[in-house]
Amino acid sequence: MLMPSADGIAVLERYRRVRALSDELARSLSDADASAQSMPDASPAKWHLAHTTWFFETFVLRDHLPGYSLFDARWPLLFNSYYEHEGPRIPRAIRGLMTRPSLADVRAYRNAIDAAIETALEDLSDEARALVDLGCHHEEQHQELMLTDLLHLFAQNPLAPAVYPPSLREASGPPEPVRWVAGKSGSAQIGHCGGGFGFDCEGPRHTTWLHPHLLADRLVTNGEWAEFVADGGYDDARHWLSDGWAWMRANAIEAPAYWCRGATGWSRLFGLDGLRPMDPAAPVRHISYYEADAFARWAGARLPTEAEWESAAQRLNPLEGNFLDRAEAPRPVVATSEHGLRQMFGEAWEWTGSAYLGHPGYRTAIGTLGEYNGKFMSGQFVLKGGSCATPRGHARASYRNFFYPHQRWQFTGLRLARDI
Repeated sequence: MLMPSADGIAVLERYRRVRALSDELARSLSDADASAQSMPDASPAKWHLAHTTWFFETFVLRDHLPGYSLFDARWPLLFNSYYEHEGPRIPRAIRGLMTRPSLADVRAYRNAIDAAIETALEDLSDEARALVDLGCHHEEQHQELMLTDLLHLFAQNPLAPAVYPPSLREASGPPEPVRWVAGKSGSAQIGHCGGGFGFDCEGPRHTTWLHPHLLADRLVTNGEWAEFVADGGYDDARHWLSDGWAWMRANAIEAPAYWCRGATGWSRLFGLDGLRPMDPAAPVRHISYYEADAFARWAGARLPTEAEWESAAQRLNPLEGNFLDRAEAPRPVVATSEHGLRQMFGEAWEWTGSAYLGHPGYRTAIGTLGEYNGKFMSGQFVLKGGSCATPRGHARASYRNFFYPHQRWQFTGLRLARDI
């Protein structure tokens, strides 16, 4: 095999790192663990491993390697996610019914595609190598999704099994009082600046106007959320949007997802390391937009806008924070403080009050990959910052995550904002 060029070496090293982390995250799973699906929004771990592989096989090998033959011509039906241009696919809600191929078959598929990518990389065009890079970012998204889906799956088991062994935990102690930091006001630039990788929905960079406002210097904690629960926050319609109140009542929501009642009330929670005592000082996670908005109203505040959050985060280092580094349960880290703001990256995706729509001047990319982001700009809200399940290096100020307002199985939290 010819040695790749310098750029090829960098792409190959990154490809190997990303693929190895996915394999590590799934190493301890049984075939049953990897095949089950706990709800329509989630997917089996086996499917995540195969779909990310299908992405490389389809958009890199099939489209850019003359004479390439598919590993199995039947499998695109199984592992296409939502690309209409790629033909029919199994509906998302029944992916858990695919007991075949087995987890071992999927691992063989991954090994075969990895070998093909490594062999072909030297001869691939710059366009194809850019697609390998895109595929790596895409797989990092699915690494987080795989963890959140596994957490939801294991939470359905009355034995409360752990996905990963507990990591060493440091006592976080009582949280410091919230400090309010003045955000930028007036004209501001947001959106991807063009240096390095960015998904199409992060651009174009543009000017927006910010009114005077304050941002909380840290995320809302479990202890503060417990006060909201104890004060009847889930029983008082004054705090809730109409849709949120209806959703909450229809689903008998009483607390964030994975909170469990102990002898002293809501004192335990279920995580990737199983059932454990709740840390009152840790950021609250697994809340919907509806819950975040209701808490903010109860607290006499509001959710920050996407522009407010991003303009503040541009000054900070996106590598700092509690991110996913390896296959283990997330562990607390010492929160850093710069420019008065903490926990801007990692810990929990932060709900904003901004709808997920295109930035001014946004145009959907041409071709099948144009389906990646643009067609989902309806009825969803933007989240910023990354979480403890986001791979380290995947977050940046301009990154736009998005979910529907009722969804909360992801590692979602909130930071408060106020008008001046």
